[in-house]
Amino acid sequence: MFDELSEKLDTVLGRFRQRGVLTEPMIRDGLREVRRVLLEADVNYRVTREFLGRVQERALGEAVLQSVSPGQQIVKIVHDELSALLGEGRPTLQWASSPPTVILVVGLQGSGKTTTVGKLARRLLREGREPMLAACDLVRPAAIDQLTTLAERVGVPIYAGEPGGDPVATARAALAAAREKKRSVLLVDTAGRLQIDEPLMDELRRVKEAISPHEILFVADAMTGQEAVTIATGFDEALDISGVILTKMDGDARGGAALSIRSVVGKPIKFVGVGEGLDDLDAADPQRLAGRILQQGDVVGLVERAQRTMDEGETEALQKKMLGKGKFTLEDFLVAMRQVQKMGPLEQLVKLIPGLGKKLPVANVDPKRMKHVEAIILSMTPEERRRPEILNGSRRVRIARGSGRSVAEVNRVLKQFKDMQKMMKQMRNMQGFMPR
Repeated sequence: MFDELSEKLDTVLGRFRQRGVLTEPMIRDGLREVRRVLLEADVNYRVTREFLGRVQERALGEAVLQSVSPGQQIVKIVHDELSALLGEGRPTLQWASSPPTVILVVGLQGSGKTTTVGKLARRLLREGREPMLAACDLVRPAAIDQLTTLAERVGVPIYAGEPGGDPVATARAALAAAREKKRSVLLVDTAGRLQIDEPLMDELRRVKEAISPHEILFVADAMTGQEAVTIATGFDEALDISGVILTKMDGDARGGAALSIRSVVGKPIKFVGVGEGLDDLDAADPQRLAGRILQQGDVVGLVERAQRTMDEGETEALQKKMLGKGKFTLEDFLVAMRQVQKMGPLEQLVKLIPGLGKKLPVANVDPKRMKHVEAIILSMTPEERRRPEILNGSRRVRIARGSGRSVAEVNRVLKQFKDMQKMMKQMRNMQGFMPR
C-alpha cells in the first residue's frame, strides 16, 4: 500500500542524497516537497505539520549541515521520525496472569474483522498458544458460518451463538467454555455495522463489561484512508481500545491511515494484514514499516515469511545441494521456485529486499512467468530434468509444444538454470576461503 508514497518520498529525498553540501533554504524547500507528498498520501494535516516540524528542527542542526554526507543524515532523520510516528518499540499483546487471555476484536462491517480473527488465531497457534474463537456477531448468520469455517481451517475450537441471540450471554458462555477446555486465549468476534451507531456501541460496551477483555483490538481498513482514523477515534472513545490492526495493507491505499492513526488515536498499531492468506498477518514493527516506506527493505520480515512457509526438510536438502557436493538439477530448481511462491506474491517479496525494489521493476517478477517456467520444467521427462545437458533442439521443440510456450522461452529457462548453477559454484568456492 505504500508504493505511491514510497516512490514520491524516494524522489524528494534523492535530491538530498545527490548534494554534497546542503543549505538551510535547500532543506526548507525539500521539506515543503515532503509535506506535499504526505498530504497527497492522505496523512492527517496536523500529523504532517508536527512530523515536519520535528524533522526540520533536527535537519537544520549544525551536526547535519556540517556533516560529510548531509543528505544521508536527513534520510536517517526522516526514517527515525517515521518510526516515532508509527509508535515507539514493537507493540506486544497483554497476557493474563491466569488464562485465558481475552481479546475482543471490534470494527465496522467490511473491514476484514472476522478474517482477521482467523489470522490472529493462526499466528497465536504458531507461537505455541492455544486459542479458541467466539462468534458473537449474531446479527449476520454468514459471520457465524465464516468464523466456523476459519476455525476448522486453523484447527482451533469455536463457541458460536445462535443467529439473533444475545451476544452478551454468548460471550459469557464462550469464556466459561474456554476455561473448561483450558484454552490460553479467547478471541471474540463481535458485530459490525456499515457505520458507527449507538446501538452497536452499547452492545460492545455490554460485552466488554461481561468478559473484561485484556485487549480490545480495533480492526481498521487501510483502504478507507482518513475515514479509518475518524472511525478508530469513535471506537476508542466508546471502548478505550488497546491497539489497532490495519487490514488490506497489500492494497493500493495511499498510506495515510497507517501514518495518522497512531498519532491521532494514541493507540499502537499491533498487527498489519498484508494479504488474503491465513498466514498474512505481520506484527507491526515501526522501524520495519518506516524502512518499507523509504524503500529500505525489510529483511526481518522476509526471514519470518520464509520460516513460516518453507518446508524445513526440502529447504535443508536444497541447501545441501546448493552449497554441498550434490548435483543441483532442474527438479531442485522447480522445488526452489515453489518454495519462493509459498512466501507470497513476488512483487511483495522484492520490496522486502533492500535496494532490489528499485532495481527490479514489478514487470520483471510477473507471477505468470513463474507459472510459465513451471509448465516448461514439468513438460520435460524425469531424465531431462536430471540431465539438462541432453536437451537438444528437437527435445526443446517438444517441450515448447507440451508447455504451450515458445522455444525461445525454453532456452531462456535453461540459461537461467545455468546461471544459477554458476552462481552456486562460486558460492561453494567462496566457502573454502571463509574462516571456520
